[in-house]
Amino acid sequence: METGLSGKRAIVTAGANGIGRAIAETLMAAGARVHICDVDEAQIADTREALPGLGATLADVADVAAVDRLFDEALGAMGGLDILVNNAGVAGPVAPVDEIDPEDWRRCIAVDLDGPFLCARRAVPAIREAGGGSIVNISSTAGLFGFPNRSPYAAAKWGVIGLTKTLAMEQGPHGIRVNAICPGSVSGPRIDSVIAGAADVRGISENEMRDIWHRQISLRTFVEAQDIANMVLFVCSDAGARISGQALAVDGHTESLSA
Repeated sequence: METGLSGKRAIVTAGANGIGRAIAETLMAAGARVHICDVDEAQIADTREALPGLGATLADVADVAAVDRLFDEALGAMGGLDILVNNAGVAGPVAPVDEIDPEDWRRCIAVDLDGPFLCARRAVPAIREAGGGSIVNISSTAGLFGFPNRSPYAAAKWGVIGLTKTLAMEQGPHGIRVNAICPGSVSGPRIDSVIAGAADVRGISENEMRDIWHRQISLRTFVEAQDIANMVLFVCSDAGARISGQALAVDGHTESLSA
């Protein structure tokens, strides 16, 4: 597939591990210049060593000043921006609503919903100046279903879908397409932690909980970080030039979600 991404400039949040690192790697392999942010300095160093030419800023996307620093450094280094991938997110607490600490609620919303807003707010003028481009917000299948015992996460991810569709309408006339990608359960340490928490809430083993989650997916398998990166590549490429305002599930077809 001819992507048309050679020389394009991209920012990927939480790009030092997991899905974000796969996205950064994939965009760079397609010829794009990439600048990431992350909250883990050691992982940033490891990723930069593995991906020569990668730019990076230590930043928490829930912090306005940190986001401003990220964009000042990235735009200064790359001379502009064509692509923003809002990937940063936290799982939030796993508990019934009456057992959730308000601070845990606020932190989940701050990272998972405020973060994409704060980054889009800085990215839009730069992408307009470039003549148009692409914003990709990483939502979740939890942005398409109710999700018992995960209320802050589901609320934030539904909010990301609303933000995506609104920005697609608002920025479309300026040549900016905006899409959300909704990963299902992505193999790795993060989903292992969530499964452990869900198993604890139910009072069952982690293996039993994992089996329940597998049975909720038509393909009976979790997805990989590279599956998400491939979809990001597609919607940012010339092949995806007429795709905007969409919530695209990459999840093996989730049939339902349970705690």
